[in-house]
Amino acid sequence: MTGSDVSPSFRLVYVPGVMPDKWVRIWNERQPDVSLALTQVAAGAVAERLLDGDADAGLVRLPVDRTVFSAIPLYTEQTVVVVAKDHLVTAVDEVSPEDLADDIVLHPLDDVLDWDTLPGRPAVERPATTADAIELVAAGIGVLVVPLSLARLHHRKDLTHRPLKDAPESSVALAWPQDTTTDQVEDFIGIVRGRTVNSTRGRKQPDESAATDRGGARRKPMPGKSATGRSAGAKRTGKSGRGAPKGGDRRGKPRRRS
Repeated sequence: MTGSDVSPSFRLVYVPGVMPDKWVRIWNERQPDVSLALTQVAAGAVAERLLDGDADAGLVRLPVDRTVFSAIPLYTEQTVVVVAKDHLVTAVDEVSPEDLADDIVLHPLDDVLDWDTLPGRPAVERPATTADAIELVAAGIGVLVVPLSLARLHHRKDLTHRPLKDAPESSVALAWPQDTTTDQVEDFIGIVRGRTVNSTRGRKQPDESAATDRGGARRKPMPGKSATGRSAGAKRTGKSGRGAPKGGDRRGKPRRRS
């Protein structure tokens, strides 16, 4: 198989909890000839996948190394505490860190929140993953603080969550290596930024010196004619098509009706 036989593709990685469905749908509508390959990877593995060339761009959690990656922040998630359904904090609409002072707050090794001081009491050991921590919460061993999307991703009937105020938040961004900004990356940037299908930002602009035809397309005047369609050097004529009469051009103008 030669290089010309390979169909163009755009490889996108994304971290757990991020839902790229809307952007993927728009991509498939606008780029039917360019396949989009989606791969979910752990938050800590995104940088390696991008730098190794295994993906063109990634939906990541900030921060990223801005000396290596370009990044466009997309949104910031609400932080919640995941608890058993019979936990005391379920009686309120919003929880403060002080409300968790007597609880064991689990801190998984793949935590995506940047804590200065974790609330509550520390566990004897840190769970390896957020999924493991969810199992411990269900077993009544502690509570877990995560971005809302991760709480939804690991939803269980025996667990619920409440917003946690005064806690770190997680922001999601589109990131890619600075030295590999491809046309496909530019196209996906346009989608996540909400540009319309007719937007030409980042693409070569059409020739603005040409005239416009009735369909909106640009066209150059034919040789020997101006943009209005008259032959170059042609004289204005009256109704009969003859040249203007002597004494001025008044006879060639329409008369006013009384």
